[in-house]
Amino acid sequence: MEIINRRQRMNSVSRKVRRELDQTMGLVPTMGALHEGHLSLVREARRMCDIVIVSVFVNPAQFGPQEDFTRYPRDLTKDTMALSDYSVDYIFAPPVEEMYPKNFSTYVTVEGLSEQLEGAARPGHFRGVATVLTVLFNIVRPDFAFFGQKDAQQTIVVRRLVRDLACDTEIVVLPTVREESGLALSSRNAYLDKDERRAASVIYRALEHAEAAFLSGERNAKKIAEAVRVQIEAEPRARLEYVGVNDAETLDKLERLDDRPAIVSVAAYFGKTRLIDNIILNRVRSGATGRLA
Repeated sequence: MEIINRRQRMNSVSRKVRRELDQTMGLVPTMGALHEGHLSLVREARRMCDIVIVSVFVNPAQFGPQEDFTRYPRDLTKDTMALSDYSVDYIFAPPVEEMYPKNFSTYVTVEGLSEQLEGAARPGHFRGVATVLTVLFNIVRPDFAFFGQKDAQQTIVVRRLVRDLACDTEIVVLPTVREESGLALSSRNAYLDKDERRAASVIYRALEHAEAAFLSGERNAKKIAEAVRVQIEAEPRARLEYVGVNDAETLDKLERLDDRPAIVSVAAYFGKTRLIDNIILNRVRSGATGRLA
């Protein structure tokens, strides 16, 4: 496993893999602080691809001025150890100046999908996400890139990005990995104290309640959102930011659910920690639940 810090070196390795070795490459983009959710993506990349690359880069462009960029957990040594058992070929861990050279002035915006939900709560967030992924895709040129369903809006944005800009990369989205309590694994869970962590499991219980209502025949989006809201607001340690019920492809806000997949999304604070989660309604489930045994 080689750790690469320079984009020129990463580009050179990628070019050799594509042109000389004719092997498939899988990229798992991360911001480090790796957990089982990330590792599930690595395992799938290892299964599908000849060469596996994990990027570790805390992207300043997707953090707002009052967000946690400076305190976001960073430990490349620990991340490297976590990846050592998964036959990862390369870790791409560039410094900021490699991803955003001096006088960097080109940004990518996926219009229409970037202004809702997380985009409304965190203005500019998806411009930063789309820009860094475009740079990564151009450096690595992966055949496949792997993402988790927990960041559902991000997966919708990146799929549109790849389609619109004709990137030769297939996006693979895997189920959210959860703790036994249902809490979605996230690097930000490290900020939670014991009581906050217990309380945060209410998000998934509320989403399950929404799914149960849907399966029982409820199609009014406002009533489904209200059912989620009531459950979360009943938890004293939770501070709900939003509940959204949207088309799972276009992110159009729904009034009624029909035969199209719909996404129910939540953002809430527990103490100072902001968590997001979601569930897809009206989608055929695979055998994988993403929950830890």
